[in-house]
This record gives sequence, C-alpha cells and structure tokens, in this order.
Amino acid sequence: MKPRSTAEDIRLAESAARTKHWKRWGPYLSERAWGTVREDYSAYGNAWEYLPHDHARSRAYRWNEDGIAGISDRRQMICFAMALWNERDPILKERLFGLTGNEGNHGEDVKEYYFYLDSTPTHSYMKYLYKYPQAEFPYRQLVEENRRRGKNEPEFELLDTGIFNDNRYFDVFVEYAKGDVEDILIKITVENRGPESANLRLLPTVWFRNTWSWGNSKRKPSLRQIPSEQDSVLELDLHQAGSRRLYCDGSPDLLFTENETNVGRLFGAESHSAYVKDGINDYVVHGAADAVNPAKSGTKAAAHYKLTIGAGESVEIRLRLTDADFKTKSAFADFDKLFAKRKAEADAFYATVIPADLSPDAKNVMRQGFAGMLWSKQFYHYVIKDWLQGDPGNPPPPAERLKGRNSQWPHLYNADVISMPDKWEYPWYAAWDLAFHCIPLALVDSDFAKEQLTLMLREWYMHPNGQIPAYEWAFGDVNPPVHAWAAWRVYKIDKKRKGKGDRAFLQRIFHKLMLNFTWWVNRKDAEGMNIFQGGFLGLDNIGVFDRSAPLPTGGYIEQSDGTSWMAMYTLNLLAIALELASEEPCYEDVASKFWEHFIYIANAMSHRGHDGMGLWNEEDGFFYDVLRLPDGNHFPMKIRSMVGLIPLFAVETLEPEVLAKLPDFNRRLEWFIDNRPDLTENLACMRTEGMGERRLLSIANQDQLRRILKYMLSEEEFLSQFGIRAVSRFHRDHPYTLRVNGNEHRVDYEPGESSTGLFGGNSNWRGPVWFPVNFLLVESLQKFHHYLGDDFKVEFPTGSGNYLTLWDVAGELSRRLTSIFLRDPNGRRPVFGNLDKFQTDPHWRDLVLFHEYFHGDSGAGVGASHQTGWTGIVTKLMQQSGEVRERKRTEPALAEVAAD
Repeated sequence: MKPRSTAEDIRLAESAARTKHWKRWGPYLSERAWGTVREDYSAYGNAWEYLPHDHARSRAYRWNEDGIAGISDRRQMICFAMALWNERDPILKERLFGLTGNEGNHGEDVKEYYFYLDSTPTHSYMKYLYKYPQAEFPYRQLVEENRRRGKNEPEFELLDTGIFNDNRYFDVFVEYAKGDVEDILIKITVENRGPESANLRLLPTVWFRNTWSWGNSKRKPSLRQIPSEQDSVLELDLHQAGSRRLYCDGSPDLLFTENETNVGRLFGAESHSAYVKDGINDYVVHGAADAVNPAKSGTKAAAHYKLTIGAGESVEIRLRLTDADFKTKSAFADFDKLFAKRKAEADAFYATVIPADLSPDAKNVMRQGFAGMLWSKQFYHYVIKDWLQGDPGNPPPPAERLKGRNSQWPHLYNADVISMPDKWEYPWYAAWDLAFHCIPLALVDSDFAKEQLTLMLREWYMHPNGQIPAYEWAFGDVNPPVHAWAAWRVYKIDKKRKGKGDRAFLQRIFHKLMLNFTWWVNRKDAEGMNIFQGGFLGLDNIGVFDRSAPLPTGGYIEQSDGTSWMAMYTLNLLAIALELASEEPCYEDVASKFWEHFIYIANAMSHRGHDGMGLWNEEDGFFYDVLRLPDGNHFPMKIRSMVGLIPLFAVETLEPEVLAKLPDFNRRLEWFIDNRPDLTENLACMRTEGMGERRLLSIANQDQLRRILKYMLSEEEFLSQFGIRAVSRFHRDHPYTLRVNGNEHRVDYEPGESSTGLFGGNSNWRGPVWFPVNFLLVESLQKFHHYLGDDFKVEFPTGSGNYLTLWDVAGELSRRLTSIFLRDPNGRRPVFGNLDKFQTDPHWRDLVLFHEYFHGDSGAGVGASHQTGWTGIVTKLMQQSGEVRERKRTEPALAEVAAD
C-alpha cells in the first residue's frame, strides 16, 4: 500500500524522525486537576474534598494544570487557555465545573457543554467549542438538586436549569494553527446566539506551571509586558526553554499576577506573595485594583478584552504565541492565510482516512470522533515517591499515606503525554481504556499509538512484579489484559497503512508482555487450575458482589471473564510469536508455549480438574462465574451478562501458509491433537480444517457458539437496537438474587444509569451498551466466520426466522452501534435521547457527544459525556463497515478484515 503523503503526513514523518518536533505543543492541558488523587495530601485519601472546585481558582496545583480549550508544551511548563466572564457569574470561568463523586447522584459529572470539533495528529490545526450562558451560572442549583436526587432518578443537567432558554448564550470557538513548531496562531470567535446585545469579558490567559514552590526548581520563570507600537505583547522567559512572546491583537490591557496559592482566602494565613493565583479573578469580578501587579510582571497573565456583542453577531480575537520576534512587521500579517492553509491541510489529511462513500453526516461523526481522541491527550505527572514523602520546604504528608493508596508503587514515575479516557471526568490514564484508544489512534497516528502501548510497559510504569498500573485511584487494581490484543491490532493497522510492519515495536512489546503474563499466571490463578480471578476487571457493578473486595460469603469467585481474558491473552501472544517466528525461528518455541497455555485454560473453562465443574453450564448453554465457598461447596451464579459472552473473545485462526513455514510449531500442534484428547476434546474441533484450510483456536466449539449466540442475538436478551447489552434484558423480569447472612444481593436489568453505589455509582454494566466489548464481539464474529465460512448461519434476531452468516451478523451489529450517532429517518440522533435542544437546534444538532456508555433500550448517551477515549472506537467501525446494512462479501475482503 502506498504511504499517504499529505502535508500532515509529512509533519508526522518529521516528528517520528525527530527532525521537527511538531508535537511539542498540543492540547496537553487537563480539564480538571482539582479533586484528583495526585493533588490529594489528606490522611485518608479524601481526594474530592481535599481540593474541591471552590479551591481550584486559589490554590497552586502540585502536579498538573487545567483550563478551558487549553494547550501546553509537552512538559506543561507553559500553559495557555481561555477564561470568560459574563458580568454576572460570581467567579471567572477559568475551568469546567462539575459535581464531585460524592455530590452527584450518579457519581462525578461535568456540568458544561463543550465540544472537540477538529484536530490533526500533530495539532497543526485544532478547533473547540464552548457554550457559555449569559445569565449567572447555576453552580448552587446544580449541586443542591443533584444532591437531593436519588440513584433511581436521572441526573439534573445544565440544560434542565433553563439557562439556555431563548438562546441566551455565547458560542465560543477556539482554534489553533501552527505556523511552525514554536509558532502557534490562536483565533477565538465569539458568537452571541441570544436575542439582544450582551457583554462579555474574554481573557486569554498564559501561565507557568508552578514548579518553584516544591523545592525542585532553582529559577522561577517570568512573564512581563514589553513595549510595542502595534499590539499588546507578553514576553515569557523560561530558562529551560528560552523566551517566547504572546502577541495580542487589538491592544487589550494585560493583567499580571502569580501562580501562587492564596493562603489568606483558603487557610486564613498570610500569603507568601502579594499577588496570587486568583488575583485576576478578583480584579475583574470584584474590582480589586490591588489584586494584579502594576509592574506588569508575574507568572500568570491575561489579555483583558471587554466586548459588547450584538444579537446574532460575532467578534474575532487573534493571538500568536511564538518564539519569533516581530519587530518590523505585524504578527498578524500572514495570520489568516496560515489558518486557511492549515485547515485545508486538515481536510486533505482526513480525506485519506475517512471513507469517501460515507454520508456527510457520518463523515462529520468520524471527524469529531478523531478530534475527541486527539484533544484528549494530557500531560500526566505523578511521582509516587515524591507524593508519599512530600517536597523540600513543605509540610510532610500525613504518616497514614505511607501505608495507604498506591504506597506499593513507589517506583512509579509518570511525566508523559498520555491519551486520557476523558480529561474532566477521568483525567488519568486507565490501562484497558488506553488499549482501546490506540485502535482509532492508529488510523491517524500509529507512531503515537505504539508509543502509548509501550509506555505502560516501561519500568517506571510497570510494577517490578510485572503488573500494569490500572489507574491513579488504585494502581493495584486489575484491568483486563488487553494490551497484547491492542499491540497486535495496532501492528497490523500500521502495517497496512505503511506497507511494512514495525517488527522492532512488536518484538519490544512482546518481551515486556511476557513479564505481565507471568504476573497473571502467578498471582491470579488461586489454585493453579488455569481458572482466574482478577477482581472487578473494569466491569464495575456487573456482578452480584463487589468483585474487588473480600466476599461476604468468604471464599472466592472463579471468573468466566477473568479466565476468558487470559485465554484471549494467550492467543494474542501466540499470534505475535508466530509473526516474529516467520523471520526468527527462536520464537517457535515460545509460540508453542502459548498454544499449550491456551489449551489448558480452555479445557479448564469446560472441565475443571478434580471436581469436574467448569464455567460452562451445559443445562443453560452459557458461561457463568462460579462461587467457591470456604467449606468447599460451589455453584454457578446464573447471571446472563457480558461475563458469559467474553469467552467468545478467545478465538484465533491459524493460516495454512503460516503453519507450513513453522514446522516445529506445527509438529507440536499435531502432537497435542493426537496425544492429548483429554485436553482438546472440549475445544473447537482441531482436526477439521475450515474455510481456506485454516485451523480454529477457540474456547467455544460450534455447538456452544450456537447456544451462546441464541441468547446474544435475542432482542429479549442481549440484542438491543444499538448493540449488545452488558446484562440480558431477561433479568428485568427475573432478577438474580442471592441471600448471604440475612442480606439479599441482586442483579437487575438496568439499561441506563446505575442504581447502586458500587464503584461510586458513576458507571453501570447492568444493561447499557458499551463500545469496547461490542467492538471485540464484532471482531470475534468476523474471526469465527473466517474459519466457518458462509455455510455456518445463525438466526438473527433469535426467533425471527431470518438466518445470517456470522460476517453479516458482525456487520449488522456494527450498523446498530454506529446508528447511535447518526441521524435516523426523522433527523434525530439516538445519542441525544429526548434532549430537543440537541435534536432540533441548528447550533446544537451536529455537535456529537461520545458518551461512556449508552442506554440499552433507547441508545441515549449515559455516563461521562466526553469519553471519546474508548467510545471513539466507533471511528474504526465506520471506517471498516460503513453505514449500510449489508456489504459485498468476498474472500479477499474477509481476509483483509481478519488481517487488519
């Protein structure tokens, strides 16, 4: 395949070769640094309360900075973002507001409307939209009403307050275009959507991350105003990286303060500095003239634009952050030309990524999906040793911390740009989320995707025992082991895109993955029987118990999902080993080892050693978790959930030409088939060659596959109009109950928000549609079809009398998933549910939100509203399956999907 050669591809190549550092600047600023574990220095881990939103404007952060539509350099030394004031709010709008995990009736929740509209992978062009009300922002009402509501009631949203009635708000568009690596053009366009003129203070703000208060920096950086005949100009002096200038068109007043904590406001003590972090806020909102530095210098500064914008009118503000010194000409002479050029280059780049045959609506969804993925990068800084011990010259943290959260991870040193699940609700990486992020990222920037996967396995991330860090609330929690799957998928996508596979990447990550695989085998197989636990495994409240806590029954759970993930892990490592063995025969022995691991795990799923009880239930035709009690008794917990579908993920085909090139591996394979029928009898038939003479490796044999799919493809069970539900609808009328010590534990079908407090109650796996596992189901069906071919058909939907191949079932599931975001024949998007503003208003209806999960019956977006991270994988579904119900099925096309 011929490599792409757009201007953006050239920049990506220059970045990869390190000849030009196009990614040095990007949207690496967080959207919430308050309420995070990093900033929590309390004794008992009260992160939400230790640094709440009310403190954020006044307290200098230790680890990360936040802002609206912001950018920073990749070390977050210099930050730029937008601040606003509508002359009614009690504070400047410097950061997005939302409820803490303890305030929201369904956990933490951002209460703003903002949208990522565009971005190239090098961030040569970016666009963001924030909707700012003209009336006083209802902070108190949002907190009090959500606190009043219970978990069986919906969240109270910003639209519900009526603040957008009569369109009394500003659309604030923020765009960036790079003239060069250190030359960033900034355009802010404010449109008044309301019926009459309205005033707005616009304060583009630049500041330094506070590195000097923690005893780790010898020299404090500085900002100062310098003389200029044409514009207001700020000079930034950062000794590590030289000087820069911020040119502000229109000669606004420049306001200066320090990025220092306002100790007086927060703690009633005397501040170390006369000028503090909220000085600009106090000057603009409260008219405190002495709150900003008259000497026009500091470490935080804002250009103060006082705007009056007529009804339906717009105002454009231009700025330029650059290392160039425009002494003899205007900094804005070539501004509009450069912006137009970068926008055209972004269009040209995406024309090579987004299929031309998609509708304009689908192209818009894909473009915004990629934009959300790329805007969700963040500089993430967290050094556990320093966090536990404290900083020089500052009070030591409470002694309780040394035995508390994350104390077993003192090696962890994070200071990198990382793909975040959501920069407000989840402004920290999550290991299995990140793996899914890398699939769509690989379509636009495979080098970044590979870097992300490798990063999590580096020695300053991975625990010395081989565990991958989960997320900052508890690095020791266990996420599903999907890194090998993601690495293999990214390798193949990259190979298809560039025409050559990056074997160095594959080899490097394979060696580190083997360390993690060993950790799993040694730590999560309680009895050495190839049945795995693992805890909640990212599925939050899917089970009858909190699976990451000691069980009220005692004993432990043998997990269908944990064991299936491990079977999938072995097949992923097997596939990688076979690829490496094609040129380096030493990997054949390793491939044989993972083949054997898979055989033992798959056998245990159906026939568990001495007592004969596996996780497959022959009576029901489904996989269940098994609860093992301290007295030796055990029984299946018959919940029809995603836990019983995950065994389908453990599937791989072996191509005859691969086996022909690897005689040692093939000989070992045949020996097992011939000599160990006790291990292979419960697997998919290993003797029968499938379509194209392929061999199938799968936990589920054909009979089991049919029986599982009967549930999965029933609209009365798992199959929704919008994908596969996490829990069967069967449990709506037949909840699963279990009485323990006089208490009833139960699982009901809950298609929307969670009604339980498990894991904070902000995520729900008891009925909604989740994109990551749906994507894996689509992929698994394609793999099964790759072996079984067109002769193997199943009823779709169950009971309809309509029979489809597994390829067509996968296509139909893809269509149902992508339809969540696309306009239906009535012009409505299911993702917006009953929000008429989003459904009908021309200034809202094409702004797409990529939610955390989706209502199992209506498809409406639920949970975090900007979790483009893993929901962004819809871009890959659209890229490979398009919008149509059926596609032409040819053997080359099938092989391409299987290989991609």
